[in-house]
Amino acid sequence: MDVGSFNAGPTQGNRTKELLMRYAPFALALSLVVGVTGSMGVARNTAPADPRVEALLKDGRTALAKGDVAAATDSFEAALAIDPASNPTLLALADAARRDGLQGKAIHYYRQVLERDPNNVVAISGEGGAMVEKGALEKAKRNLTRLEGLCGKGCAETAELSAAIARGPAKKVVSAEAVIPADKVETN
Repeated sequence: MDVGSFNAGPTQGNRTKELLMRYAPFALALSLVVGVTGSMGVARNTAPADPRVEALLKDGRTALAKGDVAAATDSFEAALAIDPASNPTLLALADAARRDGLQGKAIHYYRQVLERDPNNVVAISGEGGAMVEKGALEKAKRNLTRLEGLCGKGCAETAELSAAIARGPAKKVVSAEAVIPADKVETN
């Protein structure tokens, strides 16, 4: 028997082993990426888990729609006490604060949401709107640019912030009662 006949080439078993060794690490890494990505999607569930929180949010939104900001804020704060990690509750509190003219407080709530979920388009848009209301147009424009990068110019949040920037900050209206004339004594 000739020694060269043993080295004639790889057999079917060797080819399979070679393919397995070559592609197994890639397949394992890919499966890990898919598994981790899938579990992150499940972990990012934004719906409140506690039905009490959902009921309080519903009550608060109803009160806010009726213009009762104080009652809405009370409901939202009660919901936050039950579930401090609820992004929908923080967003609702931010909306109530904006309606009450407390843009700084609203920005604080939006930023809490953004710390947990940096790409939350509702929080980015809301924060930008509150900044416009405070007169910080340049910062609001940065939020608009960020929104356009995340969801494009066609999404509702981008359109909402763009319209707010176009309107500009609200003009301060002073009532006649707010301006009290100084007492002046005139002599003739």
